[in-house]
Amino acid sequence: MKKIINEPEAFVDEFVQGILLAHPGLVKTPGDDLRVLVRADAPQQGKVGIVTGGGSGHLPLFKGYVGKGLCSGVAIGNVFSSPSPEQIFEATKAVDGGAGVLYLYGNYGGDVLNFDLAADLADLEGIPTRTVLGRDDVASQPKERAADRRGVAGILFAYKAAGAAAERGDSLERVSEIAEDIVAHTATMGIGLAPTIMPTTGQPSFDLPDGEMEIGIGIHGEPGIRRGPLESADQIAEHLVQALVDDLGLRSGARVAVLVNGMGATPLEELYVLYRKAHLMLADLGIEIVKNYVGEYATSLEMAGASISLLHLDDERLALLEAPAKSPFFEES
Repeated sequence: MKKIINEPEAFVDEFVQGILLAHPGLVKTPGDDLRVLVRADAPQQGKVGIVTGGGSGHLPLFKGYVGKGLCSGVAIGNVFSSPSPEQIFEATKAVDGGAGVLYLYGNYGGDVLNFDLAADLADLEGIPTRTVLGRDDVASQPKERAADRRGVAGILFAYKAAGAAAERGDSLERVSEIAEDIVAHTATMGIGLAPTIMPTTGQPSFDLPDGEMEIGIGIHGEPGIRRGPLESADQIAEHLVQALVDDLGLRSGARVAVLVNGMGATPLEELYVLYRKAHLMLADLGIEIVKNYVGEYATSLEMAGASISLLHLDDERLALLEAPAKSPFFEES
């Protein structure tokens, strides 16, 4: 194992310290716990707060999307581990501006349990909360069980839309409805080529033989839908894009946002090769790409691989995506 770290147990706190030192005008800790970050101007009085959270190892996912027009706060767990209910509650209190707080995070059992416990604590303090789960991974469950799907890179679209709605002063109910609408119209599928190495153990998170790929892999190395010999970039893009088009029921004339996401160890050049084929496929189907994002938005340390997400757009969804936003890792002007 070769990693640029100090003591493995200090890894999370030290990279969070690095973020705070690098971006003091954008994020802060409301107290002494480095596992709780909020936007530098939190709380926003009279506006809905948005709290996300999850395990470390996925930067910029979760903690990277705290800022204007995005999430208001984040609770940070150890690598691939959930934050505690107390940390989530601390983030909730720190971003509460009197209009309630939306919990917006990925659909993973430990996170669901701890956010629900935090919601109970918030209720005792008179802070109303709502919950919307990112669940865009089409490989994790069939369409009829979409409510049980994992949340992966496509949650970026929900952060962006819900954050824009909160920024303009929408109610908690409306911000929640917008987040749920985005989730319902987002689909993602990924491919894995090589595992991540856990900092605390030095062991790979899963085993994948040389020369093989796994279609539908999760961001923690959860099993996909099939393994097989490594295929060309165009073949990979065809698998992913066709699955997303079918899942969303897209037809000629539809408008979409496309997110091509690297999982940590895939060069940007390769992501653009994937985007090229995705763009050509969608054009052939008569589907218009209105917005695109290519880069690392939800990683898994040094996992090699990529995912593609599609969001089916209408006028309101597009306007929310285009609203201004700024965090240490994301900007929309």
